[in-house]
Amino acid sequence: MAASAVQAAQTAATAAAAATTKSIAKSLLCDPSSIHSRCQAQQLHAQLLKGYSFTYTSSSILAIYSRLCLPDDSFRAFSSIPSPSSSSWTSIISCSAAAGLFSLVLSLFQRMRSTGAPPNHKLLPNVLKACAALRSSKLGESLHACAISFGLDSDLFTGNALMNLYCKLGCFQNDLNRSEEMLSRDFGGGCVSKLGNLERNISRVSAGASPMESVRKLFDEMPERDVVSWNTVIGGDVENGLYVEALRMVMEMISVGLRPDSFTLSTVIPIFAELGNVSKGKEIHGYTIRNGLDREVFIGSSLIDMYAKCTLVEYSYRVMGFLPNPDAVAWNSIIAASVQNGQFDEGLRLFREMLAVKLKPMAVTFSCLMPACAHRTTLHLGKQLHSYVIRGGFDGNVFVQSALVDMYAKCGNICVARRIFDAMPSVDMVAWTAMIMGYALHGPAYEALNLFRRMEMENGKPNYVAFVAVLTACSHAGLVDEAQKFFDRMTKDYGITPCLEHYAAVADVLGRAGKVEEAYDFISKMHIKPTSSVWSILLGACRVYKNAELAEKVAKKIFELEPSEIAPHLIMSNIYSASGKWKEAADMRMIMRKKGLKKQPACSWIEIKNKVHGFVAHDVSHPCYGNITEAWEALKDQMKREGYVPNTEDVLHDVEEEQKIANLCGHSERLAIVFGIISTPPGTTIRVTKNIRVCVDCHTAIKFISKIVGREIIVRDFNRFHHFKDNGCSCGDFW
Repeated sequence: MAASAVQAAQTAATAAAAATTKSIAKSLLCDPSSIHSRCQAQQLHAQLLKGYSFTYTSSSILAIYSRLCLPDDSFRAFSSIPSPSSSSWTSIISCSAAAGLFSLVLSLFQRMRSTGAPPNHKLLPNVLKACAALRSSKLGESLHACAISFGLDSDLFTGNALMNLYCKLGCFQNDLNRSEEMLSRDFGGGCVSKLGNLERNISRVSAGASPMESVRKLFDEMPERDVVSWNTVIGGDVENGLYVEALRMVMEMISVGLRPDSFTLSTVIPIFAELGNVSKGKEIHGYTIRNGLDREVFIGSSLIDMYAKCTLVEYSYRVMGFLPNPDAVAWNSIIAASVQNGQFDEGLRLFREMLAVKLKPMAVTFSCLMPACAHRTTLHLGKQLHSYVIRGGFDGNVFVQSALVDMYAKCGNICVARRIFDAMPSVDMVAWTAMIMGYALHGPAYEALNLFRRMEMENGKPNYVAFVAVLTACSHAGLVDEAQKFFDRMTKDYGITPCLEHYAAVADVLGRAGKVEEAYDFISKMHIKPTSSVWSILLGACRVYKNAELAEKVAKKIFELEPSEIAPHLIMSNIYSASGKWKEAADMRMIMRKKGLKKQPACSWIEIKNKVHGFVAHDVSHPCYGNITEAWEALKDQMKREGYVPNTEDVLHDVEEEQKIANLCGHSERLAIVFGIISTPPGTTIRVTKNIRVCVDCHTAIKFISKIVGREIIVRDFNRFHHFKDNGCSCGDFW
């Protein structure tokens, strides 16, 4: 009896527990918003699968998985439904769209339509979102027709999605014959029966209209508009460069009583950078502060970008400091702001700080950082970033690959740059241009020209930057005829209007070839006003070819444009000194002193064991100066035995020849090279960077040094890269 009572009590307790569990499960199904994690959803699913007596529908658990954006679980639940209802189709399509599975969204919609199930106002916006992401104008028009057919075009959410679609597509086809063709295949049919109405409706929206006019017509015909509706049109205006219209829409939005939200403001803030109107940008910044929106990450990121593009990077840092929880986008913005404004070390420091707060870099992070390594010529940092790229799985990203090509080329390793370029499955214009410019700077001009021609065949129309690269290659190799042909083709074949960089490159190639009078005429006939930098190119050529008379004419034009620019004063002083006009040289230096102009000291630096060592001329401060001097004396003796004779034409001081030779021996690049030789194993490539042009004698001396020590020596000066090897240089003595 006692045992039976215990067993009965246990059975009753089990039944009560089961009833409680079923009750909890049932209440969770009735109020799924209380489920916040995959674990909770799967526990509920497991309870339902135990076969309790109350009605269980797979669509209910599917809706929960969909709301949590769990595509794998959603598909398993969806697959268990023999005849999916409209709500089930909506759930699985919504989940796929939220997960970014846009091709799958369209495939599912096609399957749904083939069953005869109609779309609804919750489902169609997700399909339109997928179509916009895939940039399919044909499907877009077909979906628009479908929306009209089922009376969904007047729905607020569908209307917003349609406007977003056309903004993204950037085009609105008005070919009704083609529309009819598409409609007849509308994901299984169902829309053709109302073709006459569709033609009239689509014509009403799109006839003779530009993309944004079509969007505006959709907007004007919407019976109801919310903030998303306004934001969609404003965003479309910004994407299409209609900045004034976008700002007008913001004012109109405010006038109808709608308050701009964070998306509105983050959309319009970049306008002020494009227009160069930072004062108006500051007004918007003030508005965000007054309305408590300045700490929202989207607005913060937009403000950081805006201030950076207006060269007010200190404001960018300030905005970043006020963000309570900056995300990866904000970090990318501040890193890009630093690099774009020349604060390369700060950009690299911010990257390390980003890693320290456990934020994962994105592809754009590395695209922003590579130029910092390129400008600093810090190859070891570039290699470290490259390893991050590989570990993070970003090495297949075309933008990152292009940045790597540019970085390795500018850090002196053109071979690695080419290997990355050749391994790219698809090459964009940035990569083509980076590789061509890399060859232009390193010496193989014909490689650059051949690559440009290959780009024309494979990639179609080159842009203006590509022509800057190929003209630079012609300039550095003295290819006058080729430069003129490319310059003419740029305008005649591609309709590209020459900019200052193109004119400068052609003037440079003429000047380097000694055609200084022709270069003067070319610059004088430019379609845009020459800047001091263009004239300075010719002034440098006048110095090389000792044309003092033309140099004075050119210098006069430069001084009119930039009276406080130091470089032309120095060049004129050197021209006078080289001509033995010591009084004129002294007068020019007196003018410099009166203007407070000081010469930038020549310096060189070399990276040894991940540490950068800097040198200036006759530098005795380096800890290894004694060893450097000893090694240099030994090298100098060997160079003399090999036939080296100092060339003192660049020593422009009125001193004895012996003193001139002593001055040459102390040039900064020689100190850096010798330090590299004594600090690295035999056979190691020496890489040195110099902030000004390498002088004629140093260029000759480095050829001898390279041959004697049996090493390749790569020097990056102000103009280009020099690869010294076997008593020769990649520049062909033309720099």
